[in-house]
Amino acid sequence: MNLFRLFLCVLFVSLLIYTIITISNHGWNLLPIFFGDVIAMTWPGQFNFDFFGFLLLSGLWVSWRNNYTPTGTVLGLVAVFGGILFLSAYLFYLSFQMKGDIKQMMLGKNRT
Repeated sequence: MNLFRLFLCVLFVSLLIYTIITISNHGWNLLPIFFGDVIAMTWPGQFNFDFFGFLLLSGLWVSWRNNYTPTGTVLGLVAVFGGILFLSAYLFYLSFQMKGDIKQMMLGKNRT
């Protein structure tokens, strides 16, 4: 579990630094670029479309794991827009809350 937590920390910190640098160089103008590439039917667009599927799946999982409660739905939306910055922090938090029990982390307390 400690290696998993370290992996999550490395993901979080490295992407946070990358994001800060990108925002400082290009601003917050992500969505027009992201969806513009998808509409252009280019390889960057294919990657973005594939990645968007992962974001949606992540959001659905977070909402499902929290039994589609209002809080779970909000967390699911945050997962869609927050990507790995959210998911790495969320899983890191759950790893301590669930005392390292991976079944509870993935399924929630009610399903184990």
